[in-house]
Amino acid sequence: MIFHAPDIDYAGLSPVIALTAGVCVVLLSAVIGPLRRAAPGLTLIALAATAGLLIWRWNDPQDLVAGALRIDDLAIAIALIAILSAAFAVSLSLREPAAEGIGRGEYGALLLGSVLGMTLLAQAQNLVSLFVAIETLSIPLYILCATNLRREESLESGLKYLIVGSLGSATLLYGLAFLYGGTGSTDFAGIAAGIGREGLSGDPLILIGIALAAVGLAFKTSIAPFHQWTPDVYQGAPTPVTAFMAVATKAAAFAVFVRFFDLALISEAADWQPALAVLAAASIVIGNVGALGQDSLKRLLGYSGVAQAGYILGGIVVASEAGVSALVFYLAGYAFMNLAAFAVVVARERETAHGDDIRAVRGLGRERPLLAWPLTISMLALAGLPATVGFIGKLYLIEALVEGDYTWLAVFIAVGTMISLAYYLRVVAAIWMRSGEQVAPGAPAIAGASPEADPIDPGAGLRPYLVIPALLAAAAAVFFGIVPQPLVEFAEHAGMALF
Repeated sequence: MIFHAPDIDYAGLSPVIALTAGVCVVLLSAVIGPLRRAAPGLTLIALAATAGLLIWRWNDPQDLVAGALRIDDLAIAIALIAILSAAFAVSLSLREPAAEGIGRGEYGALLLGSVLGMTLLAQAQNLVSLFVAIETLSIPLYILCATNLRREESLESGLKYLIVGSLGSATLLYGLAFLYGGTGSTDFAGIAAGIGREGLSGDPLILIGIALAAVGLAFKTSIAPFHQWTPDVYQGAPTPVTAFMAVATKAAAFAVFVRFFDLALISEAADWQPALAVLAAASIVIGNVGALGQDSLKRLLGYSGVAQAGYILGGIVVASEAGVSALVFYLAGYAFMNLAAFAVVVARERETAHGDDIRAVRGLGRERPLLAWPLTISMLALAGLPATVGFIGKLYLIEALVEGDYTWLAVFIAVGTMISLAYYLRVVAAIWMRSGEQVAPGAPAIAGASPEADPIDPGAGLRPYLVIPALLAAAAAVFFGIVPQPLVEFAEHAGMALF
């Protein structure tokens, strides 16, 4: 028997190679004394090199490793969103006890390892590469969630995420096995051809496989009713890790979601479109209603993320180029909106005794205007108010849904937006319309709050590594709301990659 090795295009694989080398270098820095403190810088260098290589491959689509991976504009766009989120997380993690506790090198290597999984997941077009990538993404995150060893909530968060994530992965794998069993192929194109060739359209074997695969991916993207882990894990994990998870994991999982359903399973669209539309509507309602009673900002953003996942799922439901473009646009805008909010949460956790409780931002407009404005802009953008990227993103999703004959789901987006105003504006009111509570340095933390890195020091100066990311993300959320064309073109290139 002759083994034929697949052709390897090293230029196409260069972003993956750069990330893999970055993981090794950053991990080695943990055991080389002079380089231990340089781990965050080395992590940023690896991310910057990978971003440069991805941009180099822009508009040059090609299959890699015998078709198991494909680097195209959709994969590149999602990988760039993940890299942006990771770069913000590195900055927010400076002086973070979780990073100090396990070691900066180990922390940076885990972060890069998860980005590597996300990059592979965005490129996957084979069932085996899909599952390997999703595990490469998830395993470092299980550890990162539990890295604050001094906090019981962090350890609990890591354990919950491990259990629920493993359940989601097992469900996904079972569904993929059904699809392979029915079609005899692991390639997305082979699955699509097998369904047509074998006359399996509407076959129970295929439908069960689709349902199980959808449930597994719904766990990863926090779509209701498979979202129960999200608020607990978001609150318990170190906040920089939560910020990274909230944006990057969602982007990568949605990328493979849309590639899998719009390529491999497009012939079964009449069966899965209504089911995904119902999940999207449920996610919008459950996420927005669940956020109404939250005092923890991290739990509030967790439920908000569930609702936002429902909006984004609408881009997959319509199975069109316009839907994919709207999905990518919204994911990019969601990155800016969310990262601005989490940067402010990290700053207030380190300045007050209230942790991530909403009381931590009371009177912020008077006390810390450079933090008040980014959080205000973030809340308004997440709510979808005009002159923000959130408004344009929802507009594009609604337009795609109406064109795809899912006007009723577009109405759900509008109704969900109105419900969300209640809790987003509550945060804005706390920032500008209430006076802050004076807390003595060294006072005990509020029960249920999540105090993070620094000793409580209300008089401390603003930390540039927290303020600058918050201001940059908020500025981008406004800029792309007023001048959306560059981001629109970016998203349209990604959408054309599948159609």
